[in-house]
Amino acid sequence: MAQCGACTVHLGDTAVRSCQLPVSAVGKEAITTIEGLSAKGDHPVQKAWLEHDVAQCGYCQAGQIMSAASLLKSNPKPTDADIDAAMSGNICRCGTYLRIKEAIKSASTNNG
Repeated sequence: MAQCGACTVHLGDTAVRSCQLPVSAVGKEAITTIEGLSAKGDHPVQKAWLEHDVAQCGYCQAGQIMSAASLLKSNPKPTDADIDAAMSGNICRCGTYLRIKEAIKSASTNNG
């Protein structure tokens, strides 16, 4: 139903919900999961997540990180409104939205 965002992956450079992505829509585009974001877990978003102690239960974190990474790839210096819009499809049941936003800001600063 694509309501929580936990299954977010990248199709090319775009964040998509894998639960609603038919295989026929993939074509020759690369699909990247959280495991493919960085071989060592050192993507700027992953590092910022640790720095800001974002995760609590962990259920949504892969989707949150993938959405944030896609945002920063297309908009390296997002405003608060940009972050809110890009992350609006990802639900955090633990309510760590402020830490998520701070981590994204931190990753954008440390990303060049």
